[in-house]
Amino acid sequence: MFKSKESSVNSLLNKALTTLKLATSAQLESDIENSRIDVKPLTIKEKILRYKPLTSCQTHTLHHAMKGLGYLPAPVLENLTSYLGGPTAEQYPHANAHLRLILAVNRKLKTPLDLMPMQELREKFATDAVAMQSPKVWRQASDTMLSNIKRSNIKPFTKKEETLVRWEDKIIADADAGDMTIRCYQASKRSSRIGLKKRHITNPDETVMLFLHGGGFCIGDIDTHHEFCHTVCERTGWSIVSVDYRLAPENPTPAALRDCITAYAWLAEHCHTVNALSSRIVLAGDSAGGGLATLMAQQLTVPVENAWLDLGIDGQKMFELLERLPKPLAQMPIYPVTDIETDYPSWELYGDGLLLDHADVAVFGEACFKNSPLPRIHVLNAPMLGDNSKVCPTYVIVAELDVLRDEAIAYAEQINRHGILVKTHTVLGAPHGFIHLMSVHHGLGQETNDIIDGFIHFVHDLLNTNVQLAA
Repeated sequence: MFKSKESSVNSLLNKALTTLKLATSAQLESDIENSRIDVKPLTIKEKILRYKPLTSCQTHTLHHAMKGLGYLPAPVLENLTSYLGGPTAEQYPHANAHLRLILAVNRKLKTPLDLMPMQELREKFATDAVAMQSPKVWRQASDTMLSNIKRSNIKPFTKKEETLVRWEDKIIADADAGDMTIRCYQASKRSSRIGLKKRHITNPDETVMLFLHGGGFCIGDIDTHHEFCHTVCERTGWSIVSVDYRLAPENPTPAALRDCITAYAWLAEHCHTVNALSSRIVLAGDSAGGGLATLMAQQLTVPVENAWLDLGIDGQKMFELLERLPKPLAQMPIYPVTDIETDYPSWELYGDGLLLDHADVAVFGEACFKNSPLPRIHVLNAPMLGDNSKVCPTYVIVAELDVLRDEAIAYAEQINRHGILVKTHTVLGAPHGFIHLMSVHHGLGQETNDIIDGFIHFVHDLLNTNVQLAA
């Protein structure tokens, strides 16, 4: 009975691999031939790993493969998840069969982070993250129809009033005067149906988002979070500036925070170049980046001089810079890191078998703090330890199936007790890191769009309130 089930699952997988162009017919025929003789048949995990070289040849193959799984009938998805030992509907009632299969595959193929050199881990994460993104977000919008035609991967004819997104990488100085890359996104519209007229930059809210990527302060870059930034720019019309801050362990905490504050200072001075006002800068980031956003929101409103003096002359300069900078209009931390030591219930509930587990957190923590000039328990390492009584209005995004779930909620509750305007949006059935699945899982894609739209309304309400107060 079991062998029959295994055979049917393998047949289904073979069909899926050829349909999605993840394997050649020659590879599959070789597998079938080996199964007829005294050669041990490949497991599901071995089979997928066997076709990895072919996958790596096509940048967005992973996107199409993961998205394609969602079109399989629910019973098939359930059988595959069960075969891989994945979570059941009873365990995660708000996660559908497609998402639970994604979690099951991730669990089977995941390599423990402590077994992989950090540089190799960065490269793998960067490759996989980009491979999951939709190809369309990598199509650079151009100014003229002729330049569009020259780009084979761009449609030369765009719909009337369709929003286009263009981005440009710039090099600015980091906190220690080294080179740091930022990616600036701007939205535009065409008034002509066939794209003959030059596009017009749009940013009616004169708002710019400073985005800080996640990755445990050790991995991730502006490419790994390109799809999310592109989507925010497209849906809001705001300009987006994504920061490629320095990573641990080469640059332990608080190097990332110092770099992000430096990028904020650059943006405050140059916001006119992205059609925004310095009084309308909003902060956002996911995971570690969400934690950096909350730390910045805190230190930009009530900088703690004694904390910065722990870094000597560099800290003194950073404190003086913070005192001169404008306060952010709002922030949107997405499943952020907000605490260091507190043992929340979600740590026990969701610390194993998901996209972020206890072992991952331990590896990232070791890399961040081992050679840091600051002690682990320090106000510049965790926003919950500092003064949040005057932070900007906050829109907190929480993932239900997340080891960090409860500390994000605790942060929202803390600032709410200070009378700060805060809204908490919990995405049921979503794991930590779900924005990376936004274009491969329909439900999470819709949830991500709802989050962006919700933040738009949140910011619009703030702008309207400010206009009324000014009047």
